[in-house]
Amino acid sequence: MSGTQTPFARRSLGVLSRIAPDRRRHKRLAVTLLGRFMRANKQEYPCRLVDASAGGAAILCPVGVELGERVVAYFDHLGGMEGPVTRGFEGGFALKIEATHHKREKIAAQLTWLANRAEIADAAERRHERIAPSNTLSQLTLAEGVMLACKVLDVSISGASIETPARPEIGTEVMLGKLRARVMRHHAQGFGVQFIDIQNPAALRRSFV
Repeated sequence: MSGTQTPFARRSLGVLSRIAPDRRRHKRLAVTLLGRFMRANKQEYPCRLVDASAGGAAILCPVGVELGERVVAYFDHLGGMEGPVTRGFEGGFALKIEATHHKREKIAAQLTWLANRAEIADAAERRHERIAPSNTLSQLTLAEGVMLACKVLDVSISGASIETPARPEIGTEVMLGKLRARVMRHHAQGFGVQFIDIQNPAALRRSFV
């Protein structure tokens, strides 16, 4: 008997062989997107995507949610995703995405595109020599006209890395001092920007060094 598989055992092995590749295919990617989510009680709140795969997502939010609660989240470039909360963590929760196979494939493709776009933008931003400014304090103006003090971690003729609690949406325009820039990526201390115009090295040094 040990060398013979029953029909049930063969069916079980067939199911497992299909499940394992599916799990490997759901690669978790670090993608930062702003969005909104709706709880089971129909209340809506702002949220931020931290990372996601075709099968689940980690989301930061300002309110606590219940384990097992069904929520619907919407993010630009990804659209809607819904499912139960599988776990909570400090400042957010993990969501199991319930979707058709076609929807999962679409989410996976879009996540890959977003992750690659961020890597390409980061590589392009860092083509030019970065310097650590001696004059690190600057003023940041957000799209809404909100003005904040910030710290410039490093700067080049094409962009800068800024320390600030603000997290403008990727792709939005801001002003760093008098320089127009576009938000290209988020990091632990703030975000990185690419200047709309390549800056004159001498003028840049006068401003930051």
